[in-house]
Amino acid sequence: MFRLTLTAWVVAVAAAAPSFAQTAISPTPSPGVTDGDTRFTIGDIVVTATNMARAAGTVLTSVDVLGGDIAQRQSVDNAWELFARLPGVVLTDFNQGTTSGRFSIRGFNGEGEINAVKLLIDGVPTNDNAGGMTGIDMIAPLDIAGIELVRGTSDPRWGLHNIAGNANILTRIGGTYLDARAIVGAFETYDGQVSAGYERGGFSQNYLVSYRRTDGYRDHADLERLNLAGKWFYDFGATRIGAIVRRSTATAQEPGYLTDVDAYTDRRTSYPLSETDGGRRRIGQYSLHLDSDLAETLALSAKGYANSLYDDRYVRYSATVAQQRRLADEWQYGGTIALHYHPPIAGLHSLMIEAGGDVQVQDNQSSRWTTDRRVLVRRTRDQAFDLTVYGGYLQAVIEPTGWLTITPAWRIDRVEGDFHDRLSAVTAPINDYGTISQPKLSVAVVPTPGLTLYGNYGRTFQIGAGSGAYLVPPRVADVAASINEGYEGGFKLTRGRWLEARVALWQQTASGELKRRLNDPSGDFDNLGRTRRRGVDVQIDVKPVRGVALWASWSRQSARIVTPDPATPSQAGNRIDHVPGNVFSGGIDLDPAARVRLSLWGNGQSSYELDPANSQGRFGDYVVLNAELAYTLTPQVTLSAQVKNLANDRYEYVWYDGTQRLHAPADPRSLLATVRVGFR
Repeated sequence: MFRLTLTAWVVAVAAAAPSFAQTAISPTPSPGVTDGDTRFTIGDIVVTATNMARAAGTVLTSVDVLGGDIAQRQSVDNAWELFARLPGVVLTDFNQGTTSGRFSIRGFNGEGEINAVKLLIDGVPTNDNAGGMTGIDMIAPLDIAGIELVRGTSDPRWGLHNIAGNANILTRIGGTYLDARAIVGAFETYDGQVSAGYERGGFSQNYLVSYRRTDGYRDHADLERLNLAGKWFYDFGATRIGAIVRRSTATAQEPGYLTDVDAYTDRRTSYPLSETDGGRRRIGQYSLHLDSDLAETLALSAKGYANSLYDDRYVRYSATVAQQRRLADEWQYGGTIALHYHPPIAGLHSLMIEAGGDVQVQDNQSSRWTTDRRVLVRRTRDQAFDLTVYGGYLQAVIEPTGWLTITPAWRIDRVEGDFHDRLSAVTAPINDYGTISQPKLSVAVVPTPGLTLYGNYGRTFQIGAGSGAYLVPPRVADVAASINEGYEGGFKLTRGRWLEARVALWQQTASGELKRRLNDPSGDFDNLGRTRRRGVDVQIDVKPVRGVALWASWSRQSARIVTPDPATPSQAGNRIDHVPGNVFSGGIDLDPAARVRLSLWGNGQSSYELDPANSQGRFGDYVVLNAELAYTLTPQVTLSAQVKNLANDRYEYVWYDGTQRLHAPADPRSLLATVRVGFR
């Protein structure tokens, strides 16, 4: 029996190809959740059964779900690009080889600093030490069953890196199928993906092989990546056990950044100073899974995991600095556990009590050298540091009546660790963060069928990354954790299957936000100060007639420095860098004939500041349109063509290194053709 677990692990198999006959339904909510569901879904996720374990659909905040049918047909160099289909997401496209980019939400940016989104794959924590999303490289679109994005501060399930929310990528587990996809297109791009599953007698096994090679739009931008995954599960009655192994290896060149002079006249060029830049990255994830109905009213979900990251990169940002070799070697070991109890209470519509916790032990090494065309010159960093973060939470989902849901929760976290600088023979303990307390409360009211009013409050936290988490000289006093306090209020409107709409107002403040320095050899941090983010999110999905679906979203957001670091008093009231004020997306899907599918979608944003001083002008605005035409040749074969950046918008990512503005142009209009073959 398949289940939805605590981490909203959808154990389901999307159709082997878009044309295959299979009934798709939206994820079934957990018991007690009916009209109070605040999720917003794009596409379809196939679910065969559920148990008592709580899905993300019961989190009373803004939750967005991208169906596997949408994700599987995308052609992207990197899986983080798939988040462009979800509302209110900002994409930061570095376009620098294995250091390709990130996504961010709720007024945070995706710079090379401290990330604000907890990343999970099948419920397994996957961020690197600094919160970066390197682990997302292990994912291939064809293997995705769905993506869940939980926004805000009210979800108690996660602690470390869960500053503005969390994202869970759900992969295909279970079922018997063979699904293959081949892509060829612009910039000498070749991509092959094979996803296969076999299930019999309660035992299922699923495999993925994915290979992508591209020359890239710019000179000196070759990328080659191989992904492998195996998933084995056995279901016997009320219990299911399983194991997942993932591996990814990638090598890539880096084209570097362009100056103001060349950014708009010679976009493809790569300067000679970058001709030896590039890197290789190896990522692994190994996990064990247990889900069990211990009794009629009691369910258990547990996971144990190990993550590995070996990231070796040569980079030179401009002619004024030397090339660097940057080597990160990280191991993470951890586990998660949750119990769900549904006691029958006379006079109470529904009650669920949930208790859970997690622990993560990190063993990290960070090294840097100055180099000359990949020849080592001088070592500038040799750090080893371990970090242990453990936390627990207690939550109740209380429904006094069918139209009211109240969800109080409390989470606490503790941090331990030691730091060793082997260049200077300095050792240091972790900052004394103490017990990090995070109360949370959510309420949803259903005054009439199809209308849900909801509000929530919560706290999350941020600690330093790398050496910034330790009491490293010359610091003589502990740095407290930055406490993020957030509020949200909104409504969701549903009218049958033809209309979904949601509006949310939100605010999030940080007591003392830390900002990782991009180029600091010590790995230390800057203090951005007390910050405030606020905004409004508007989303709508309309299916006016059969074969026509329209969706659109708009987010208006503001991110400001309220009280700056005493060293930079002039930054009071300034905008936080790389946060656009407007983020929007939308699209239309048409089925004009039985075998034809036509899609047109796009996303965009307004411009952003380049530094906290707001002194370098505003850059980065864009509107990008994409189109796809698909034809079902046979029930097993689908042909499609996808045009990315249909209007050929000349957009870019821009940052300021302290001396000059540096530009990374994005890809122009490009065409990719796909053949997808599947058998069930």
